[in-house]
Amino acid sequence: MQRQRSIALLLAIAAVAGCRTQPPPAPPAPPTAADNGVQGTVVGDDRTAMEAAIDSGSGASTMPLPPPSSEASGGGMALAPNAPDSYVVKRGDTLWGIAKVFLKDPWYWPEIWQVNPQVQNPHLIYPGDTLHLVYVDGRPRIVLQPGPGLERGNAARVEPRVRSQPLEAAITTIPYETIAAFMSKPSVLDKEQINSAPHVLGTRDNHVIMAEENTVYAVGFKQAAQLGTSYNFVRVGEPLRDPEDNRVLGYNGVYTGTGHVTRIGDPATLIMTESARETYPGDKLFPGGVDVPLDFVPSTPRNPIKGSIMAVSDGVTVIGQYEVVVINRGVRDGLVPGNVLAVYSVQPDVYDNSKKGFVHPTATLFAKKVAVPDERTGTFMVFKTFERMSFGLIMEATDVIHVDDHVETP
Repeated sequence: MQRQRSIALLLAIAAVAGCRTQPPPAPPAPPTAADNGVQGTVVGDDRTAMEAAIDSGSGASTMPLPPPSSEASGGGMALAPNAPDSYVVKRGDTLWGIAKVFLKDPWYWPEIWQVNPQVQNPHLIYPGDTLHLVYVDGRPRIVLQPGPGLERGNAARVEPRVRSQPLEAAITTIPYETIAAFMSKPSVLDKEQINSAPHVLGTRDNHVIMAEENTVYAVGFKQAAQLGTSYNFVRVGEPLRDPEDNRVLGYNGVYTGTGHVTRIGDPATLIMTESARETYPGDKLFPGGVDVPLDFVPSTPRNPIKGSIMAVSDGVTVIGQYEVVVINRGVRDGLVPGNVLAVYSVQPDVYDNSKKGFVHPTATLFAKKVAVPDERTGTFMVFKTFERMSFGLIMEATDVIHVDDHVETP
């Protein structure tokens, strides 16, 4: 009996001790994978890609990725110092800005963009999509997870859905508004454009100078002008010459006004709705729309390029970011839309005034001239090419850029 009481007492003490003992901590839960098998911390604020790239301290990954292998940055490619592991595409983003979020040099985007070749256009990216930075065989890759309402049919699809946004909602490589303003009111013309464009014949009242609300007659349409179509009036200005061989590659275009077709025929009748300056007989007409596809991707030229800036839109002398410029290289040199070039400022020679350790600041008459290296001042992207010249946009400018500065393969 006594033994049974002792056993019961021991069991009671063990039970009380067990109740007061804290259970061992549970092991941490494994990270939850996204529906498409890609992990990542989403950057979900309202910054655009360019703002995120500029804000160097924000948007960094909270889940550090494994360091790249020695081959991960082959070919000069390097990740941006604060590259996030995920980025949600915003309205107002451009492909250039997004590439800059992930890469030190945005033109290496094709090196890390993981696409499905079965998709009709794998480069289209829409607001609401999530881009994930992952590593495949030790190399960085960007994979896409479509946002709500988007379906592309690739491996990154979360579930079948019907696209609720038109294709026009896809982000463009470079700012659409800038290109539209330039192309709709052309300030640089090539010979083919000039020869094929219709021209102003005169006015109803035989005015020599045309202005707003005047009735204008135009001839030379390759296709019949459509009623209501808007045209820009452009005067052919000074020739643009290649600085290397003095050959005429194009002409400056001077925007004079805008009008729309009120009567079809030959000649067609237009009403001038806007007048920036005087319009004369012989001035050219160009449609007001934009015929430049902007779904290309940043890339390096397939051939080494070295050329010069010949002109800048609107005749400005100091060139900054998002200015449209013209260079003396084109299709025959291997350039295609999306190609990226570095801009270098031509530096004047420096006089070496020292002689045997003594400096004579004003003694330049017999001083030796020393050539100094050109300094990089910006980045340029091609968006339209011709045989011997190309239009492009200054994407970045770290210093003042001028006509005659050099452009080279980065």
